[in-house]
Amino acid sequence: MDRRTLLALLLLAGPAPRPASAEAPRRLTVAAAANLKEAAEAIARAFQGDHPGVEVKLIFGASGNFFAQIQNGAPFDLFLSADTEYPDKVVAAGLARAADERVYAFGKLVAWLPPGSAVELEQRGLAALGDPAVERIASANPAVAPFGRATEQAFRAAGVYDAVKDKLVLGTSVAQTAQFATTGAVDVAFLPLSLTLGKEMAGGKVVPVAERLYPRIEQSGVVLAASREAELARAFLAFVVGEQGRAVLSRSGYGLP
Repeated sequence: MDRRTLLALLLLAGPAPRPASAEAPRRLTVAAAANLKEAAEAIARAFQGDHPGVEVKLIFGASGNFFAQIQNGAPFDLFLSADTEYPDKVVAAGLARAADERVYAFGKLVAWLPPGSAVELEQRGLAALGDPAVERIASANPAVAPFGRATEQAFRAAGVYDAVKDKLVLGTSVAQTAQFATTGAVDVAFLPLSLTLGKEMAGGKVVPVAERLYPRIEQSGVVLAASREAELARAFLAFVVGEQGRAVLSRSGYGLP
């Protein structure tokens, strides 16, 4: 076979296939509530270790904002919410199947006080927030953040909402609320327990909010109907509620279903 004939045959055959190691990884895009940051990152690392060739891309924010983005066609595969209300709305809107929703954790609401704070939350409960010395109280926006909604419900149940409503500084998510706390912009912040366990907040005092003051914060995840990696998303959600995911969530301050 001469060189011209060989060249023609090679051109007809097309490019040689790439080895498997050179193939682009399968990507799973997960919209996750901001309270999940450290836990979700740890779970994603473990999942990727068990699934070579898979990349989990985590995007954190307020659950209500994610719901609006999903309605507008955001290309997420899985939605891990800070409640069950928004995933239920996703299902009701026909954007996911009820069979693809799972409760994965119970969130816990706490008050975080900066080092040296004299606010007597442990002794007096939420009534201490009405003191004139407490000027700024951080909470996530209840319109978009389930933990912000739980905070408002706790204030109302304790009968202190009218006394504190003008002191509230609202974050767009619990992550921004935590930033208000750590930068000294507020006297007290109401946050998920999970966010207060990080090293950035280690110097403050964590005071649990009585669970009788707010409805149980059930957090669920749902695979989105528009996902191009629906089976992979189901596998990741199963991993979250499985043995390894539950161990991470427990260490991160969550209750387990």
